[in-house]
Amino acid sequence: MWPHFLTGQAEQPVRVLLVDDDPHMRRVVAQELLADLRINLVGQATSVREAKMLVATQEFDVMLVDLKLGDGTGFDLIDHVKSVRPVAEVVVVSAMEDEEHALRAFELGASGYLIKNSWFGNYPQAVLQVVNGGASITPGLARRLIRRLDGADAPARKPPAARSAALPSEQLSEREREVLRLVATGYTSNEIGKRLSISGQTVNTHIKNTYRKLQVRSRAQAVNLAQMKGLLY
Repeated sequence: MWPHFLTGQAEQPVRVLLVDDDPHMRRVVAQELLADLRINLVGQATSVREAKMLVATQEFDVMLVDLKLGDGTGFDLIDHVKSVRPVAEVVVVSAMEDEEHALRAFELGASGYLIKNSWFGNYPQAVLQVVNGGASITPGLARRLIRRLDGADAPARKPPAARSAALPSEQLSEREREVLRLVATGYTSNEIGKRLSISGQTVNTHIKNTYRKLQVRSRAQAVNLAQMKGLLY
């Protein structure tokens, strides 16, 4: 049973855009998404140009995007989406499984990175994970990223006190902190709006301002940084 309090219900499915120039792969992913009543595949694109047109005209919650597109890269789209639709989530679906590509995608604001044709995980699951405040990474890649962070890079990492001191000093307003606390709990923008008696668009504006002040590009990054700075308490 899918819990009723999580985002992604049959009566209010998660809206997804799919961007991939490989027709076979696009068909495989689309079939998985269409088979899940919790997800509504609202648009498909084969290029950066087509995807930007969809982003400008179609409401969506999550974009699944390949990194190699005929007229550009998925990195271009991640950067574009996080600029114009900062509360939307992005999941990379790529054949490139090296850590450098994954880290760049995460730095741009992606919340997931799936390796094509992996035996582990599925696309609807990834969509539901990121829209509910989590992350989705193919297990093999996740393990390599953990080893990298815990291995050679460990001596170069700053101690917690030094990292905290280097964080941006601009303060969040009480309303922005209130919204961020609800984001951390897993509420969507519309749900937050109802609880605070404001519009979903106003909630998105508060979230966008929070991203700017904390210098982050995703809900997960904002929540993690806010927790580290003690802003959620």
